[in-house]
Amino acid sequence: MTKASRKIRVSDKMQKGYEYVLSEPAGKNFDPEFKPQLTPKQMLALGIFGGKYMTDCANEFPADWFKDAKLCPQKHDPALNYFGVNASQPLSVWRNNGWIHPADPRGWFQWYCRYFMGRRIPEYDKSQIKRWKAISRHIAQVKKNCAPGDTSCRPRQRQALLHWAYDSRKI
Repeated sequence: MTKASRKIRVSDKMQKGYEYVLSEPAGKNFDPEFKPQLTPKQMLALGIFGGKYMTDCANEFPADWFKDAKLCPQKHDPALNYFGVNASQPLSVWRNNGWIHPADPRGWFQWYCRYFMGRRIPEYDKSQIKRWKAISRHIAQVKKNCAPGDTSCRPRQRQALLHWAYDSRKI
């Protein structure tokens, strides 16, 4: 571990005894192909995943990420999402499709939060960035079917884009 590296130990409902190293400064040195439009903090404040996503693991991340976060520890509440609709698939679907990596049992957003904080796992990061890039196809659908700035058009697709750090409010 370098002087700047720091080890994180995780113990929450979905992961016990997991450790990882932050080897990059938070929010810096991203892969050149990965250009998210929103930070995890911004995403949480906008309202994603029905507010249920990060309710038992907040202590792993900076407290200021959660200051304005729209969270609901009791249940998934689509009304908390920015577009007020459910755009999530159950975790079981993600597991059945092989989209969940053991390092991040909550899926892509957990990977992004940890990547943003400075964790790097090169081959795994490449696969997650490839998945992130593939979601951009939904931007083309919104542009094709909606008037510019009409955020009431295709709200489910726009919410899904928010879940992947694309700022669909600006399409």
